[in-house]
Amino acid sequence: MANCANCSAPLPDGSIRCNYCGSRNDIDLKGVHYYTTHELESERTCPRCGIGLRTIDLKVNGTFLIERCDECLGLFFDPNELEAVLEATVTNVFAIDRSRLDSINSTKSGDYGISYIKCPVCRNLMNRVNFGTKSGVIVDRCREHGVWLDGGELRHLCEWMKAGGKLLQQERFVQQKQIEEREQEREKRRIAAQPPPGGVYGDDSGFDLFGGPLRHSDPDLFDIVTSAIRFFMK
Repeated sequence: MANCANCSAPLPDGSIRCNYCGSRNDIDLKGVHYYTTHELESERTCPRCGIGLRTIDLKVNGTFLIERCDECLGLFFDPNELEAVLEATVTNVFAIDRSRLDSINSTKSGDYGISYIKCPVCRNLMNRVNFGTKSGVIVDRCREHGVWLDGGELRHLCEWMKAGGKLLQQERFVQQKQIEEREQEREKRRIAAQPPPGGVYGDDSGFDLFGGPLRHSDPDLFDIVTSAIRFFMK
């Protein structure tokens, strides 16, 4: 459990706001050495506070620019950037701690409840998406422009990664793919077991030996007699 940097009181689970002194705590980038940049302030706007976002450099494998709100401490990542940060920050995870993941999943992150917010770029409402398997984090995602994380959610996702959340996600993906492949194979066998069109006699079963139409797709006594009469009348 994290403590408030201002008054040292324990922070509530899933929250960066101290219940005692009311200050917000930067737990997402705690221990991560980041740099503000000398670039122009981002034109993107915080979907929570309505103020301009500040561009910062996380220095992940070189220059790695993201946007951050100085007020609510929310973070905005361009497409695929969040996954890249998690991969670079949390390494050497080889086992799935399912009990730890259950505990993480039960701790809902965020101080805002269920709400839909606008993309900092296009200003359209973003989709609420459950990140990964048993992460407990509902991220706000714009299909074209990226992902918004409220303050504290990046740290939450890092803990999810450490507990093997990414491994569990990959395991579930493989299992789902195997299920789909078995369903496809079952459908192929079902189609192969069906009789060919036109019955057991194939496409010509609707005609007698002399080109006349049969009464049924499968010949019976009436069709045989009709064929014989036509033969002797020639």
